[in-house]
Amino acid sequence: MEFQKLGATSITVSPLGMGTWQWGDTMIWQYGGNYGPQDVRAAFDISLAAGINFFDSAEIYGRGDSERILGQFVAQMGPPLAAQAPAPLVIATKFAPLPTRLTVGSLHRALDASLKRLGMSHVDLYQIHFPYSLIPIKSLMNGLADAVAEGKVRAVGVSNYSAEQMQRAYDVLARRGVPLASNQVEYSLLKRTPQVNGVLDTCRKLNVTLIAYSPIAQGLLTGKYTLNSPVPGVRRFMGKFHQGNLAKIQPLIGLLREIGQAHTGKTPAQVALNWLMAQPGVIPIPGAKNGRQAAENAGALGWSLSLDECATLDKAAERWKR
Repeated sequence: MEFQKLGATSITVSPLGMGTWQWGDTMIWQYGGNYGPQDVRAAFDISLAAGINFFDSAEIYGRGDSERILGQFVAQMGPPLAAQAPAPLVIATKFAPLPTRLTVGSLHRALDASLKRLGMSHVDLYQIHFPYSLIPIKSLMNGLADAVAEGKVRAVGVSNYSAEQMQRAYDVLARRGVPLASNQVEYSLLKRTPQVNGVLDTCRKLNVTLIAYSPIAQGLLTGKYTLNSPVPGVRRFMGKFHQGNLAKIQPLIGLLREIGQAHTGKTPAQVALNWLMAQPGVIPIPGAKNGRQAAENAGALGWSLSLDECATLDKAAERWKR
């Protein structure tokens, strides 16, 4: 497995990360219902054993519980698990610029609260969760640069930023001598927006890593959701999971299965993740509620789609959009 630098920083990350939105979230993912602490601990341990060293959280995931859970797992690693890690763990979290947060001071207070929940003196990557903020980008980026200077943050990133917003953030940080490490956006075979809105091109121009969240479209690309087996919980009310969409997606799922069979029986999700990993500068961060899902995610590592297979998937996904 070939590790890579996070943007222009010295931080080294695995080509596949782990998103922890599901850890502690009771509203969307029903944490504490059909899965709980032992399940997500298994997801952490299995990911670590597979060589994954990049874990992404946020202060608003589970109202801070995701950070608490992740911090506990890191603190409890101990020598046996730590010895399995091929590279130091890289822990990322995010600041939410909520409407009640009017000054950059709120960023520093939120960072301190995140560090307390994580049980850490610093975080490897601190990101602005979304661009809709009453705090100007210039102030936010200068606040992040100050956090780097204070030793509380190793690298800074943004999330859901447009190409133009990313460029502005990059320019402010550059004047402080701090690289913009990443932009975390939704990106999958079914969500190709970064390819057409300039975000992917701008990331490559600026040497900014694109962190792809929802890389298997919140489970749509696993093939487990069909007309006869709809998505459970409140997600069933999201437009992407309506019955017409589930029917339309089946040919693409069939192609993912066919390609997976040519690679020792890889699953649709593993093929979809490998398609993202084949793209320079892109790191997908699928979530996992339990060890089984973590093991399936890790099965995307250690092999590669051919250029022809990637092109075939591109064309099939375009047909799905139409």
